[in-house]
Amino acid sequence: MKVESVPVKSVLTRTSGYLRDVCSHSLQPYRGCSYGRSLCGVACYVQHNGWVTKGRPWGGFLEARVNAAERYRATAAAERRWAHRRGAAFSIFLSSSTDPFVPQERRLGVTAAVLAAMVEEPPDELIVQTHSHRVLDALPVLVELAPRTRLRVHLSIETDREELPGLPPHACAVARRVEAAGRLREAGLRTVVTVSPLLPLADPRAFFTTLGRVADAVVVDHFIGGDGTADGSRTRRTALPAALEALHPGASELAYRDEVVALARELLPGRVGVGPDGFAGRLLPA
Repeated sequence: MKVESVPVKSVLTRTSGYLRDVCSHSLQPYRGCSYGRSLCGVACYVQHNGWVTKGRPWGGFLEARVNAAERYRATAAAERRWAHRRGAAFSIFLSSSTDPFVPQERRLGVTAAVLAAMVEEPPDELIVQTHSHRVLDALPVLVELAPRTRLRVHLSIETDREELPGLPPHACAVARRVEAAGRLREAGLRTVVTVSPLLPLADPRAFFTTLGRVADAVVVDHFIGGDGTADGSRTRRTALPAALEALHPGASELAYRDEVVALARELLPGRVGVGPDGFAGRLLPA
């Protein structure tokens, strides 16, 4: 993987599309993602964005936005005013096009610096979204930030299976992510497990029972409607749908999501959201 340090002029992006219903801004500490060749990268919609990839293979490059914290400090006040003029909260999704806790973060510290800047200039709301147990590296600053903003930590756990035949390995073991969710919640942080995109479950009842112990809420999302296309056409061009069908016939269709959501809501009443409403925190406990 090619890793570069790249300064940027801006780091806060006003949202559109799927994220518009979730938050006012997104923030990417990196361009590209070290997890692009793992399971979560198979259906990652960002790989279809030529402006991001510039023809490079997804998972083969990482640009560290080394001045991200500086640019956040410089622009946060203006972007807050922009959001408030529109009657919206200054709310940030960290991150939608990369993972803020790629392995290189421990050395480069871009996300850590951004979070430290947010302690000084907190947004109204912050959603931290990751596939990795490495979010625990940021636990002290997240605990410091939590009283200053409406903070939710979203940890993706798409399945209870540690291996899915025909697909690459996870970016991070399921067991480690479950453990990380529990530690985040024990630290007093509002913790949400995002089952996104939903992959075949070996034991759905046991899975959601476990999630109920380690998370405040669960969001279930499917690649149909969740990959930036209404019918999931981007994902259907990848190896994912065929692999899902081989593991569980019907898993590539929305009916499977609805079946799983019904069970999750039976086990975790009032704690299960779906799609954009779930990511936005609507229909989840306060």
